[in-house]
Amino acid sequence: MSCRADLILPAGCGPSGVVSAVRWCYDWDVKRRLQELLSRRSTRRISDPRRVPAAVLLPLYLENGRHHLLFIQRTNRVRDHKGQISFPGGAWEEKDETMQATALREASEEIGLAERDVEVLGALDEILTIGSNYLISPFVGVFPWPYALCLDQWETENAFGVPLVALLDTACLREGRDFVDGQSIPSYFYHYQNRVIWGATARILHQFLDIVAGIPAAEMLSEPPVGETGTSLGNVL
Repeated sequence: MSCRADLILPAGCGPSGVVSAVRWCYDWDVKRRLQELLSRRSTRRISDPRRVPAAVLLPLYLENGRHHLLFIQRTNRVRDHKGQISFPGGAWEEKDETMQATALREASEEIGLAERDVEVLGALDEILTIGSNYLISPFVGVFPWPYALCLDQWETENAFGVPLVALLDTACLREGRDFVDGQSIPSYFYHYQNRVIWGATARILHQFLDIVAGIPAAEMLSEPPVGETGTSLGNVL
């Protein structure tokens, strides 16, 4: 395991504070609006026994007044999606009571984000992966920051945060077409610094950003301070 000791929780936001700490450590108005927007949606479910059920967590945190999403980069040792940027997540296991439980367990295993420190706000539409045969259930959750992440070195090469305002900038997005089960679907490529978010992760991200766009810009989309480039936890984790 790889840990970074200096990423400590602020007073009152530690594991002993559990979910109640998350509630006041994250911007309340934005969290409430996200919950409302997610709850109003009719979430698309896919029934396909040929697919491997899996789940991911979209981890949101607030740093310096800016809302960020946490991503991971997978190692080249994993079986599927080698070296790709993704959200924490993985395949369903028999011990998981729900797909949400799968997403939270995988986040705990891959980056050391304890289930008790995550408040799940809602679910997104399920999607199919291309090539790896997964049926992914995505969930959106918030957690307090700073946080003592601890990466599983076998699965996770590094972790990094990206400000939502950067992802919502249309200049970073390229679009194309792909095929799933013979049907043409949109594909997306999000460019941030020297990274490209693509594939199933980009399709999940695009879905989430469409929802975020329903939150007033004054609350969510203020410009970052001059010189801010986002949080990069990099290879030191």
